[in-house]
Amino acid sequence: MKKPLSAPDTSREAKLKAFDRLLTVMNELRENCPWDKKQTFETLRHLTIEETYELSDAILEGDLQEVKKELGDLMLHNVFYARIASEKGEFDIADVLNAICDKLVERHPHVYGDVVAEDEKAVKENWEKIKLRTGNKSVLEGVPKSLPALVKAIRVQDKARGVGFDWEKKEQVWEKVEEEMQEFKNEFNTESNETIDHQKAMAEFGDLLFSLVNYARFINIDPEEALERTNKKFIKRFQYLETESKKDGKIMGEMTLAEMDIYWNRAKNL
Repeated sequence: MKKPLSAPDTSREAKLKAFDRLLTVMNELRENCPWDKKQTFETLRHLTIEETYELSDAILEGDLQEVKKELGDLMLHNVFYARIASEKGEFDIADVLNAICDKLVERHPHVYGDVVAEDEKAVKENWEKIKLRTGNKSVLEGVPKSLPALVKAIRVQDKARGVGFDWEKKEQVWEKVEEEMQEFKNEFNTESNETIDHQKAMAEFGDLLFSLVNYARFINIDPEEALERTNKKFIKRFQYLETESKKDGKIMGEMTLAEMDIYWNRAKNL
């Protein structure tokens, strides 16, 4: 059963007051600002996606002040959607908050009930089983269709693991990576590119990426974060190449690869 908090939350009143202030500001904007009056679910959607990526950037940069700012932007979007829904007579922010609280209580029987879950794995397994019992037709049902493919691969594999569909050892997964790599390479073991079946090669490449994501999961590496860190590293080095070569009077697009490699290697040593 749930244990009492170890210490009273002395700032609860301030938090509630701040949330109430946000609701008040939201109502005032919706009623008095020409831009806010015009917004709909559809017009806010792409802005919410943008704000989510900005939060992700701030987290990767380790900029906690920027994280605070982006969390505020997303919080605004949450109350904005709820305000629009309340105007339609569908639901309001209280319904939203109560719904998520009810779901959390239901899916944490090891905290709010008598179920035993001694580790993270057991918690995730319970979560997926409860979802199936309460209406979900598939374990994978909760994975958004519009997720970027790499993130979707992570979530699909994680969901499957939650019900026990997974490899037992990381060595097995690495064997699968090597198998998929060989199958991908086999598509190019031809004398001429004209004979390559690009659709099949693409399928094999997808299988290879999927198996690499699987292996990353087994060694506790987030492949999305790993790739984004590499993206940022490449951008930083390439921009160094651009700025430093320009200082030397060189023009991008007119330099040889050997000339560019000089600046690239300098950037690697920074």
